[in-house]
Amino acid sequence: MTQIDTTDRLILNRMQDDLPLVSDPYAVVAQELGLTEADLLFRLNRMKENRVITRFGPFFDAAAMGGAFCLCAMAVPADQFEDVLTKVNAHPEVAHNYERTHRLNMWFVLATETPEGIGESADAIERETGVPVLRFPKLQEFFIGFRVAA
Repeated sequence: MTQIDTTDRLILNRMQDDLPLVSDPYAVVAQELGLTEADLLFRLNRMKENRVITRFGPFFDAAAMGGAFCLCAMAVPADQFEDVLTKVNAHPEVAHNYERTHRLNMWFVLATETPEGIGESADAIERETGVPVLRFPKLQEFFIGFRVAA
């Protein structure tokens, strides 16, 4: 397991807030944290390479842009899990993918450019894997302000 220091924790906590809408947002954040921009970027890259963080970027509201989100689940046989995982994750529409200790052991989110894209993507995954994709469309949205303290 990769160790992170106090400065890494400050960076992780700060980066969960919005970035300043300026031409050099990392320089502004670095200054807020008492770092150089180069040090901030080095630390972010190191944490990504060491898989402390897996991605960093904006979180778009697909529905507000005419697209759609859908929570999906699959009951994948244990001996096929890695193969199915690779096929599911190859789809650019797959936003998140989690293994669970449950009969429905693979859960992921589809994010598509159109509402029809949900069915198209889920159907394609079913064809490629031979495993049914259960679809749980969003009925109501709740903003929970999710943050993880580092």
